[in-house]
Amino acid sequence: MKPLRRIFNILKHTGTIRIFFFYLFVLCIGGIVICLIEPKVNGVFEGIYFCFVASSTIGFGDIVPVTVLGRIITIIVTLIGILTTAMVPGVVVAYYTEYLKAQEKETISTFMEKLEHLPELDKNELEDLSERVKEFRKKNNK
Repeated sequence: MKPLRRIFNILKHTGTIRIFFFYLFVLCIGGIVICLIEPKVNGVFEGIYFCFVASSTIGFGDIVPVTVLGRIITIIVTLIGILTTAMVPGVVVAYYTEYLKAQEKETISTFMEKLEHLPELDKNELEDLSERVKEFRKKNNK
């Protein structure tokens, strides 16, 4: 549950949550309209299913739009799906990369601060610092 909460917080912090909800809104509205205008679509759920399949570019082919409006809606839903699929993960990865860099920078700053005050550290703090240096070397030598 924690990873999902972290992803939700990243989406919220970066503003891409609006893009995601817009995508879901388009899927639902597209599904409702497809349900109303396409003769082979039986129900709203089947219309939303069709829009999801179209937007993810899977295109199973079990439902095919036959009306002009149905085809236009399919094109719109597909384009929005492609853009959402490209944008949201890109923003999340960029944000998370910056977050990790900031954490690393903060860790290095804390480490350097301790090194500056080396003579003032007690034995336990020196041992802790020594262990961190060993871990850092192991991590960077791989």
